Amino acid sequence: MNPRLKKLSETWLIDATITDIQAKLEQGEITSYELVLMYLYRIEKFDKQGPKLNSILEINPDALSIAASLDVERRTKGPRSLLHGIPVILKDNIDTCDKMHTSAGSLVLKDSYARRDAYVTRLLREAGAIILGKANMTEWANFMTYNMPNGYSSRGGQILNPYGPDRFDVGGSSSGSAVAVSANLSTVALGTETSGSILSPASQNSCVGLKPTIGLISRCGVIPISHTQDTVGPITRCVTDAAILMNYLVKPDIDDPVTLTNPNESLNYLNYLDRDGLKGVRLGICRKKYFDYLNEEKRHIMDKAIKVIEELGGITKDVVIPSLNASWNINVLLYEFKNGINYYLSTIDPSLGVRTLQDVIRINEENQETHLKYGQTILIEAEQTSGTLTDPEYLNSLQHDIYYAKEQGIDKLLKEENLDVLVFPNNYGAAIPAKAGYPSITVPAGYTSEGEPVGITFTGPAFSEPLLFRVAYAFEQATLHREAPKLGE
Repeated sequence: MNPRLKKLSETWLIDATITDIQAKLEQGEITSYELVLMYLYRIEKFDKQGPKLNSILEINPDALSIAASLDVERRTKGPRSLLHGIPVILKDNIDTCDKMHTSAGSLVLKDSYARRDAYVTRLLREAGAIILGKANMTEWANFMTYNMPNGYSSRGGQILNPYGPDRFDVGGSSSGSAVAVSANLSTVALGTETSGSILSPASQNSCVGLKPTIGLISRCGVIPISHTQDTVGPITRCVTDAAILMNYLVKPDIDDPVTLTNPNESLNYLNYLDRDGLKGVRLGICRKKYFDYLNEEKRHIMDKAIKVIEELGGITKDVVIPSLNASWNINVLLYEFKNGINYYLSTIDPSLGVRTLQDVIRINEENQETHLKYGQTILIEAEQTSGTLTDPEYLNSLQHDIYYAKEQGIDKLLKEENLDVLVFPNNYGAAIPAKAGYPSITVPAGYTSEGEPVGITFTGPAFSEPLLFRVAYAFEQATLHREAPKLGE
């Protein structure tokens, strides 16, 4: 490799932010073409060799050509946006109408090319971002079977945590996106979340992960689980980069009507990055049940994080979500998955012979040795539902989830305790906000003595992203916990 680029990739590029990269691009010290070369070097060195993190499924064969064309455009017309010439990795359930596949990590869809870009993919391209590649993920976004390890897919194999490849869990289904960002194989990435699948891998890999309000970002062109809970969101190494990505992803999409519910369409999220953003904010600490998942060392890390919040002017109080012990189930997901996946599969190339969920199950059964290392119990459960959204079982569960997650859950707690934000460790509090469609952001809170990352997560009511950015940025800037994983550089 070019010695100058090799040195940059092993020094400056580690933890380089969008702002850092844009400064060098503007000064002519590097080009986007060279930037892609540096990331390709790191992918080869650390993802495919070295610790073999296994986070990247495919590289965009046109990435270098796209980067070169954007370099010409920068010189002749100037940059389109802060994302001009910035490489982005997309989770493998986000459609790209190019030479890459979209498979949700499944061998069943290994030959599937999307017929058009997902709406978020289109927005990124319009902003001048480079779609560098597709991230490996937990197969079918961890909605395939109950005993599948986080980060495993039949198509891509097992993703590893760069902080401890043989020791630490890699986190939920957007694990490839988080590892790619954490190990600096891309500047930023997009993941998706139904319940914890951004927050979990971001926490486990010492990243910032934002699970937005349902209604902020279009899901069109994303392989679905649940139209009630699914969202796309950024995974980055700093809060600022997440805010930058959000500025280009939050656009109404008439084909996803929930995006027409956003009351704050034209916000600039960078305006909410405030080092004093915790002053006077009232935060409910959700210890009961959620802190029980932590060992003593991790509880100590969270206690220290809460002390920092208080030192920064945050007003904390231990609270309990009223509906914490409600009788929850996954009926909504089972019904909506069958309904949504059957529609999605009806839009792909018919020559693949995969038109329904039943086809997916059948092909898996016919290829058990390669396709079914851990089974497909959830796929079968979903297929056994009617899949029709008038079924009483579905409607009862939907109404239950909305009532106990919102009115008798988060809304009630925030109102009765006069709170602005809730605080959870890692992703352990993801489920109720997910059912409510409410946003959460996780940021690094520290590391155990063995080096395992611990994240702190802030959750708010619908469309409270400006407040969450304020709080997360203030905590991040006061602590600067994140350290790049040691990969032998």
